[in-house]
Amino acid sequence: MTDDPLPPPADHGGAREAARAARMGDKIRCDACPVMCYIAPGQTGACDRYANEGGRILRSDPVTILSRQVAAGGRIVPFALRDGGGDGGDGAAMPADAVVTGIGAGTTYPDYKPAPFIVASEVEGAEMVTVVTEAIFSYCGVKVKIDTDRYLGPEGAVVRAGGEAIGHVSTAEYGSQMLSLGGVHHLTGGEKSEGRATCAALLALCNAEAVALAIDGGSAVTVQAGCAPVVDGTPERRMRVGCGSATIGMFADQWRGLVDEVVVVDDHITGVVSEHQAGKVLGWEDSGIRIRGQRSTPGRYFRVSEPGPGWGGTRLSDPLDILGPWNPKKGARPGLRLLMVSTTGEEYAYYVLDEALVPERRDLPADLVPTVRLIDENCEPSLCTVLFMGGAGGSLRAGVTKNPVRLTRSVQSGVTRLTAGGAPCFIWPGGGITFMVDVTRLPPGAFGSVPTPALVAPLEFTLPHAEYLALGGHQAAIRRLDQVIAEGGEYVTAAQVRRWPGAGG
Repeated sequence: MTDDPLPPPADHGGAREAARAARMGDKIRCDACPVMCYIAPGQTGACDRYANEGGRILRSDPVTILSRQVAAGGRIVPFALRDGGGDGGDGAAMPADAVVTGIGAGTTYPDYKPAPFIVASEVEGAEMVTVVTEAIFSYCGVKVKIDTDRYLGPEGAVVRAGGEAIGHVSTAEYGSQMLSLGGVHHLTGGEKSEGRATCAALLALCNAEAVALAIDGGSAVTVQAGCAPVVDGTPERRMRVGCGSATIGMFADQWRGLVDEVVVVDDHITGVVSEHQAGKVLGWEDSGIRIRGQRSTPGRYFRVSEPGPGWGGTRLSDPLDILGPWNPKKGARPGLRLLMVSTTGEEYAYYVLDEALVPERRDLPADLVPTVRLIDENCEPSLCTVLFMGGAGGSLRAGVTKNPVRLTRSVQSGVTRLTAGGAPCFIWPGGGITFMVDVTRLPPGAFGSVPTPALVAPLEFTLPHAEYLALGGHQAAIRRLDQVIAEGGEYVTAAQVRRWPGAGG
């Protein structure tokens, strides 16, 4: 037995580090999102948002600054880099109404550092601070409003993109079908293919691009913000003027004296003018008509048909299917004139009762044509509306203040104004910062994504300077706009000055 010491342990950790360094070469790690890519010189990371340029991670897109004083198309303003390199910027060239947005600004991730830009300004004599960032949202989705009477699918039905489940059909609203897409369970709670398909569909929808969707047990629908939906290959033209009862109420006076009975066919409430309150007030005579449906109040019928692609959002291709035998004891007679019309005026038919009280189809009389056109005229264009919905969580709030709950309370109380790419947001009451924004009010290309998968959305928090400091804001990071241009940011190398959406020019 000897007293010789044991040999030192093998330096496996050092060998691994050396091997990794050899593999990485000139690659550098990006910490702008949880993926933490190693990026080779001249290349971008998996998100295509950050690049390795000269051994430095830079944001590959310019930050967007909005103004109403610049020409359409805008211009590029270079930033100086904080290490003294770059071309330098001209802060004096900024329009007086310039507003820095989160588009292209870079992110607050990881949590410990201030937001990319915290900009001081004066608004009508008040000292204000705007905190600008790109937020990474795993907890996000979109609400889609589709203005159409067409039946898209049963409530709760799965909505698919590329065969993957990305959401469901929600409750229908007045003249519109609603979809709820995305959310954390579709983004990260299922298979990878589901998450990727969900993220891709949400990104396209938020950037106002067309997305083809398929609804289980229902229709194929192409949705694009600000455009008419395409249902089973047919572009929609109009949303309904109202339900069948509302249509009777609006236009009963137009039909008086031109026809003896009017039925407005609707999936929700079918209206019958002679029984309806409006008809009674106008002195409309009973017609002896019988509607096969669930009578609600006089002249208002539910469930005349199952939902479908036919008349008024029903399955009907022949509106006479909802009529029972006519009652001569209650006014039915040969020669009685009947107009049946849908809630958009797209479908209509005119009948006259024969000697056996059976409706016979006739050409629409010339004096009734304007009344049908009036329904069409009062229908608004069929459009798709896409609202991005997200919850602003920990890392985002920590980039604004050292005490994140104070930011939540400030937003909820209205002291801090939240915008997304300059667009106003609706803030949900209750806990957290849960907001919605109309994607058509943001500049084009405002949303991005990362492969986690998650969406990236621009956010701006604007509040009085004193209030910002009271929140525990990052005081040392506050800069004026001219300083931002002169000094640049951690990632961004240029600014794109653009006109506000809808400002003309």
